[in-house]
Amino acid sequence: MGELQAVILAAGEGKRMRSALPKVLHPLCGRPLLSYILDSAAAVAKDLVIVIGRGADQVRETIGERWSYAVQEKQLGTGHALMQALPYLPEEGCLLVLCGDTPLLEKGDLERLLRAHGDSAATVMTAVPPDPTGYGRVIRGQDGSVLRIVEEGDASPAERDIGEINSGTYCFDLKLLRKFLPLLSPKNIQQEYYLTDVLPLMREQGYLIGACLNECWPAAQGINDRCQLAEAAAIMRGRINRALMEQGVAMLDPSSTYIDYGVRIEAETVLLPQTLIEGETTIGSGCRIGPGAHLLSAQIGDGVVIRQSVVAESVIESGATVGPFANIRPGCRIGPQVRIGDFVEVKNSTIGAKSKLPHHSYAGDVDIEGEVNIGAGVIVANFDGRRKHRSLIREGAFIGCNSNLISPVEIGAGAFVAAGSTVTDDVPAGALAITRSEQKNCAGLGKRMLGKEERQEKKESAEKE
Repeated sequence: MGELQAVILAAGEGKRMRSALPKVLHPLCGRPLLSYILDSAAAVAKDLVIVIGRGADQVRETIGERWSYAVQEKQLGTGHALMQALPYLPEEGCLLVLCGDTPLLEKGDLERLLRAHGDSAATVMTAVPPDPTGYGRVIRGQDGSVLRIVEEGDASPAERDIGEINSGTYCFDLKLLRKFLPLLSPKNIQQEYYLTDVLPLMREQGYLIGACLNECWPAAQGINDRCQLAEAAAIMRGRINRALMEQGVAMLDPSSTYIDYGVRIEAETVLLPQTLIEGETTIGSGCRIGPGAHLLSAQIGDGVVIRQSVVAESVIESGATVGPFANIRPGCRIGPQVRIGDFVEVKNSTIGAKSKLPHHSYAGDVDIEGEVNIGAGVIVANFDGRRKHRSLIREGAFIGCNSNLISPVEIGAGAFVAAGSTVTDDVPAGALAITRSEQKNCAGLGKRMLGKEERQEKKESAEKE
């Protein structure tokens, strides 16, 4: 059979997606559609050629230069697309032809197709969907071989009643394909060069055309619109979640747990409902994530608890707790056994071991050393209206409630900032900083400020009348 080559057809316009983004680049569980079929093809084929058209530069930039590219300047059908790839292929051997919008096809599916191919001139992967509308129908002979494939627009009523459809995935004898592909003609309702028309040309010359039925219909399905994209995402999430659970990750409700392809999670971690884990996230063992957590390219250590919070592009070290309702923005490192409580926002900061930010605080561009206590309502103000500044809080310091630290300042080790202070200068180690104004109590003025005396006078005057 010779060395196996593969061509990925990824030049289609994808009009039904109604998007400026090329169809094959639409994200599916954190990756472009095209990435999945490339992985599957690369697992069995020696070399790959990607045929690109609409958004060609964008596709190349996203996918990279690992593979060869052929450009289809005008979208004149699948046969025409494959013609553009021929100069990049050897003279003979075995060729897989795959669609760039079939992300659910796996290595095993392609291996079954190759086994079914044998010595055939061509073999087509078929499927039987619940509704074949819109797909080309597979016409078989009495011996089970394929006579032809008829596109729906060209099919007769009887042919449209056939349930078996063409998935768009093929295996060809490359030498024969080179002979018959140039014979295609655009004499059809779409005025395109159908790759399927190669099959009857081969058969007329006495060559065998085989079929390989993929019994898992969704795996063979192409993505043509956003509804099908969502259906494929649900299947892919199921695969991802099942694999993680088989490795020892617990999920209370897998159907409401959304995990991107490539996320790594260690055993004994529990994922609670309504949790979204995206990007290049890694999670250690024994963690409890959720409910309602959103992690994006985060590195989470062992034994971490994150509840109803967002963690983006940051590191949470072992034993830390985050949430509920905390926002860890990019560039943060939360140290071991740190406590980040409710309604706390941390941005581009480091928090040392066993420090506490229990509630209602903002820490922006600050390095906080170990065992520091940050009281409720503390703000590290990092922006002066023109530039960002960075502050430092040394080990063991105590920052009282409703204090403002105006960056850049340094709070020394063991220093104490009294509640309600606004600190604009450095505080030496072990010192007390207090910047409150003197309290004055003005007798009776509170009632007047609230208008209570005036209302009382009006009430008494009305009663006298």
